[in-house]
Amino acid sequence: MQIIKVGIIGGAGYTGGELIRILAFHPQTSIEFVYSKSQAKKPVHAIHTDLFYLKTVFTDTIHFDIDILFLCLGHHESKQFLEHNKIPDIIKIIDLSQDFRLKNTCNLEHKHFVYGLTEMHRDRIKAAKNIANPGCFATAIQLSLIPLASSIQIDEVYISGTTGSTGSGQSLSSTNHFSWRANNLQPYKTLTHQHLFEINESIEYIQSKKPHIHFLPFRGNFTRGIFTSSTLQCSLDLEKLYDMFITYYQMSPFVYISKTMIDLKQVINTNNCLLHIEKEQDTVVVHCIIDNLIKGAVGQAIQNMNLMCQFSETCGLQLKANYF
Repeated sequence: MQIIKVGIIGGAGYTGGELIRILAFHPQTSIEFVYSKSQAKKPVHAIHTDLFYLKTVFTDTIHFDIDILFLCLGHHESKQFLEHNKIPDIIKIIDLSQDFRLKNTCNLEHKHFVYGLTEMHRDRIKAAKNIANPGCFATAIQLSLIPLASSIQIDEVYISGTTGSTGSGQSLSSTNHFSWRANNLQPYKTLTHQHLFEINESIEYIQSKKPHIHFLPFRGNFTRGIFTSSTLQCSLDLEKLYDMFITYYQMSPFVYISKTMIDLKQVINTNNCLLHIEKEQDTVVVHCIIDNLIKGAVGQAIQNMNLMCQFSETCGLQLKANYF
């Protein structure tokens, strides 16, 4: 069995910790180092206390005897890291920031990044050297819309979405504190969320026309998960819509179409995406649920790694939901 060597940059945050948790049990990977300037020389379990069984220690040095490099850095930090550290071309890079997701940002010197929405670019990902992993809201919204954009013209869509507190990262802010989040709900970045750029580019890539997307994101009073509802006009009947989605995702092992209402607990701690469609006259609503840290981040990154390395797409990602 082929074992690939993996390095992780930025291992002390939420996505870094989640990546370590999954890769530690991936049957075809070996974690060679976990880089963190702020936590160097501390054991990984000093920060991610559930990983008490690992002997791994954070390091502030990197080496190039690896096959895959994951960048779990803040936005703009990945670009800076690659500018200051010349990574050999033989090493494949998967970046979880937003630094390389757009057409005008996907190139850095001689490195080209392929947008890593697995269900849309599977063949390109298989041949890619470097991947720009999609944003969490962008993943949920695009999985809700790309089957429609592939069959009908999307002109205008109204979307509401709620995310858990881990979507804001580990740095403290007033809206991350438990006392603020508990029993509370708040909109933020109304109509201006940064993930709109990559969503628009993906829909335009499919239908050659940019849609009008009106997105209202909310901060929810839970730790992880995303629930989005996308509303648009469509004359197709409900069964044809379901057939369209089922056909589009028939080769996608982590996307499921439910004809009964979905709830967030069904996907927490998994790489799964559940979609449910409702229709009243010509108004269609597509509901979507994902775990923002897994399908919306590191699970999708590992799914892309599996494709790049010609492993089974589901390898290491058959995870059980924490329903209760």
